[in-house]
This record gives sequence, C-alpha cells and structure tokens, in this order.
Amino acid sequence: MQMFTAGSQCTANFVYYDGTNVYVGQAAHCSGTGGNTETNGCTSGTLPVGTQVDVDGASKPGVMVYNSWITMQRLGEKDANTCQYNDLALVKLDPSDVASVNPSVPHWGGPVGLDTTGTTPGEKVYSYGNSELRGGVSQTSPKEGTSQGDTGAGWSHTVMTYNPGIPGDSGSGFLDATGNALGVLSTIDVGFPTGVTNGVGDLAKELSYLHAHESSFASVQLVDGTDPFQAGTLPGLGGLLGGLGLA
Repeated sequence: MQMFTAGSQCTANFVYYDGTNVYVGQAAHCSGTGGNTETNGCTSGTLPVGTQVDVDGASKPGVMVYNSWITMQRLGEKDANTCQYNDLALVKLDPSDVASVNPSVPHWGGPVGLDTTGTTPGEKVYSYGNSELRGGVSQTSPKEGTSQGDTGAGWSHTVMTYNPGIPGDSGSGFLDATGNALGVLSTIDVGFPTGVTNGVGDLAKELSYLHAHESSFASVQLVDGTDPFQAGTLPGLGGLLGGLGLA
C-alpha cells in the first residue's frame, strides 16, 4: 500500500502487532527532511514521532510512533553500519482501520516468518513496490531478482531485480527465497558494471534494535501473511502491455 508523510510517498513493507496495536512499517527515511542523499540515520533530519501518515485505503491517518533515526540520534549511536542501514519506522493504525488490514505481501503472499540468517549471492528475492511513478500500472509492481550478498556486517543486502525499486518504492518489504521477511527497501544505487541495484535493510536487525532500545515496543512482532507464499510468478508480457495500454 502507498503511504504519504508530509507529501512524500513511500510503500509499506509488513504488518506488526504487539497484542494491542497494529502497525504498518515504512522506511525511516520516508519522514526525512533532508535531500535524497541524506541516508545516514544518525545525522539526517527527520519529522518527529507523532507525525500523521496517510495510509492508502485507511479511513483515518495513521501516526508514526517509532522511527529508528530518531532513536539512534537520541542514543548517540556511533556504529557506522547501524547508522547507515537502520531504516525502519512504524505507523500505528487507527483502531477503526485494523479489521481491513491484510498482512500478506501483494502478488507473492507471505511472509511466512522472519529471515534471521541474511542472504547468499544468487539467492532469490521477491518484493512489491507501489510507487506513484508507475502510473497505476500494477503489472510493474511485483519484483523478482537475486541477492548480490550482504554488506555492512549483515545490516544490508544488495539486491538486483528485473524491475528495480524506484523512488516511491522506498520502504517496501523484501522476501527471501522461502518467503521469510528479509528487509526494507532503503536505497537505489547505480554503478558500472552492476547497473541498478537496491539496498535492503535487514529487518531482523532493525527489529532487534527496536526491542533493545524502546521498551514500549519490546513486544512488537512481525505478522505472518494469511496468503501462502508463491514464488516465481511474474506478470506475463501480455498483462504488462495491457496495463500500459499497448495491447
């Protein structure tokens, strides 16, 4: 689903629950107040906790109740990898909207659990982005690709997909080869000869940081999808051309 924070559009990743409240995840940088190159969470500006977030399909705005950048800055975090890659925010949904939430990843289904071991080069990954820049062509939203390996002491995973993440896809969730929640789309990188790759923050580490440093969210857990995980079923060319009005 699309999420709008002070006019900035991102894509939700997964659903979380603490026994009382339901949260939708987005990237912490989605509430950043600096430029696109300001990605260090320990030094970059951000909107405060309590900021309202418009959630696509919800009857009322959600509220950003946790932002890893804010927590790291309050704590004076010094670890370079944590500062660079810890990129998770939680938006609490209004109780009136909870019943309409489906925790399943669109198109792929899942997650079936939380990936705690990272990825290996060549391992399959799956995602679903919902950027406004796609012009409503849903056939371009599902992504399938491979991991290029882990970086930042396991805090980030470099991925290459046939349909790379673009601005507005930020915050979307990535699944590993078996449907476990791997991480959160954080960066877009262009290089030679690798082409366009995306950096995906490690969700297990991001949740561990949340639990360790925010006692009021110590019981927040990932919610598994209700739809089964189905790998390897990207939309066909005919569906894509139809969505673009070319067929």
